Amino acid sequence: MKNLKQYIMISLVAGSLVSCNDELDIKPISEETAASAYATGPQIQAALTGVYESFQSSDYYIWDRVIYQDVRSDNHYAGGDNPEIYQFDRIDITPTNGRIYGMWGNVYNAISKANVVLENAPLVENRITEEEREQILGQAYFLRAYHYFTLVKNFGDVPLYLEFISTTDPSVTRKPRASVNEVYTQIIADLEEALTRLPDDYGNDASVNKARATKGAANALLAKVYAQMPVPDYNKVLEHTNAVINSPAGYTLLANYAELFDGNHYNNSESILEIQFLGGDEGNWAPQMQLPPSISGDSWRKFVTPSKDLVAAFDAEGDNIRKNATVLFEKVSWIDEYWGNAPNSSVAFAYKWKNASAWASADNEYLLRLADIILLKAEALNELGQTDQAVELINIIRNRVELEPFTVGETASQNTVRNAILKERRLELAQEAKRWDDLIRYNKAIEVMNSVDDIDLSTGQPVKYSVTEKDLLLPIPQNEIDRNPNLTQNPGY
Repeated sequence: MKNLKQYIMISLVAGSLVSCNDELDIKPISEETAASAYATGPQIQAALTGVYESFQSSDYYIWDRVIYQDVRSDNHYAGGDNPEIYQFDRIDITPTNGRIYGMWGNVYNAISKANVVLENAPLVENRITEEEREQILGQAYFLRAYHYFTLVKNFGDVPLYLEFISTTDPSVTRKPRASVNEVYTQIIADLEEALTRLPDDYGNDASVNKARATKGAANALLAKVYAQMPVPDYNKVLEHTNAVINSPAGYTLLANYAELFDGNHYNNSESILEIQFLGGDEGNWAPQMQLPPSISGDSWRKFVTPSKDLVAAFDAEGDNIRKNATVLFEKVSWIDEYWGNAPNSSVAFAYKWKNASAWASADNEYLLRLADIILLKAEALNELGQTDQAVELINIIRNRVELEPFTVGETASQNTVRNAILKERRLELAQEAKRWDDLIRYNKAIEVMNSVDDIDLSTGQPVKYSVTEKDLLLPIPQNEIDRNPNLTQNPGY
């Protein structure tokens, strides 16, 4: 199986799954239709495929997650000319920003699809084995947890919808926000349910094993959840990172870092979960938005450009291998307020996706990969006082890109190792939608962003980010508050 979409039954999905922009705009579905729509194994498998398809059709998962994580941080600029993306760049995001409204709707839509599967899979009796049923449920639990993790990290308290909504009754649709702790408790419960049902793999086809949730993916996500929650549980992080590293699935680092992103080595041994794209009608349009004219074939100003601060971080470390895999410089005809205030200036371009293919790229996107989990294990070891073992893991990641191992003096204390891990994660995972989460987890977002030394060349003035506690969460979309009087706004907005 090269693509999960081959399982989609168009009429079934169109008739049975939620197709609205948010969880509040839902048309009733009759019990008779629901009962007949999910009567067989292939039908419930098609519904599950619809949940995965949210990764491939959602603006947030295709592209905006990099805006939320890298543009919002010190890794990238907005580029382009979209005022809503500039709000993320300057960390001045308003409740009326259409991108947060779109993301809210995209993610809740995916959750609703997962709820369809979770409710109906236990009822299916025809053309399904118990093993298939358990695997379908495990994947649906994983996917619901993944999407709620996306929401809670960005918005804090969010409504919990754990059943498919087949009514427009406001008493059902207009839920208040559940607390952060309640949401994390549900995420962990879902992932524990997933772990009991998911296999280590689905056979020998890597394009299946990296496209579907597995035990490795569930353990990896649990590790990230336990690290990111308000009070991290680093013993649990260690438990679940070890489960990934020692998995029978046999995850291993690729020897050549550049091969992760050359377009020819997706679904590799380092990958745990990827968004799959085949190109053509099932292509990824995000690379066209970012790659320079020599690759994209067009001449308009591109989005999500690497920051001077990120490039300086690569240069300070002598990290040419990861820099060359992540950043490409090219002279352009337009004016860039950071890289060159005159035509024909050399501008940095995001380069981890390398094939534009006229809006139909076959470049996949990593959601989870082993290097991230190894560095997360190092973080857990360091926070648990096992600093020497943490440094050993950092040096494994550095060795791959031909950097010298850290010396004892460079990692003399828990705090210096903590900073070393944060830096290593930045260089390893730039443009992979991880940076803002890292800054939040390390309690560094305000300090780091207010220390960035950017000059707007169009004015010659320093850029003042002025990040405060309020900016650590996004505003709840204003149109959702207008629809649902039980929703409250985050402080400061």
